[in-house]
Amino acid sequence: MQLPFQQVDVFTSEGYRGNPLAVVFDADHLTTEQMQRFAHWTNLSETTFVLSPTAPEADYRVRIFTPTLELPFAGHPTLGTCHAWLGNGGKPKANLILQQCDAGLISIRQDGDRLAFAAPPLVRGGPVDGSDLDAVAAALGIDREEIVASQWIDNGPGWIGILLADPNRLLALEPLFSTYDIGVMALTPEAETAIEVRAFFPKDGAVVEDPVTGSLNASLAQWLLADDILQAPYVASQGTALGRAGRVHVSQDADDVWVGGSTVTCIEGTVAL
Repeated sequence: MQLPFQQVDVFTSEGYRGNPLAVVFDADHLTTEQMQRFAHWTNLSETTFVLSPTAPEADYRVRIFTPTLELPFAGHPTLGTCHAWLGNGGKPKANLILQQCDAGLISIRQDGDRLAFAAPPLVRGGPVDGSDLDAVAAALGIDREEIVASQWIDNGPGWIGILLADPNRLLALEPLFSTYDIGVMALTPEAETAIEVRAFFPKDGAVVEDPVTGSLNASLAQWLLADDILQAPYVASQGTALGRAGRVHVSQDADDVWVGGSTVTCIEGTVAL
């Protein structure tokens, strides 16, 4: 069957400078096997499938797949899917758009020409023990003493957050192995953005770097704001080491930390599934 399809670029206002996402609409009749096979074929960090919601208050339901597995939540697929859903004629039921996914209902708001999602609660937080830190330092190819601060910041994928002192050292990292999903950052007080971020995770025995990562930036923000390392609003840069120019906009209100960015549509048409 031919289904509506878009490929969008998230956390950028300029196409091909952010993190790409494939979005398939009208996916209610697809099996999990079909979804996983297509996500494996696209070979993007994530592919999403838009379905009819089963929660009455939700505007749409989404299933999120990497090339190898399904995720309960991910940040750039949330913003990219919402952008595509709106562009495909979606009409929200209220001021906030409600996305249903395996992690629950995610609130999304329109901030001018950007979309922003409310950061979901952490499933694991707190300090990283010494043996894990030793392993992370070895994976990154750095000395343990170069880690200024660390925290479990797991909102689903399993992130460990690492703060380094030097942004140039951050950009020079070339990890060779890891059994962890590692988010590494450094403050950039002289730049137009507040922090530089890199995201590494294991895949097929190697380490992969994600260009721009919504879930990581959401949990980083919860840590950095709670510990007064940064103040909101701020903008994070990610993807520099990969030749991208991702920009993640973080804000905070009385109830939530909001993670936002621009999205552009790069490809639109149909896909045979």
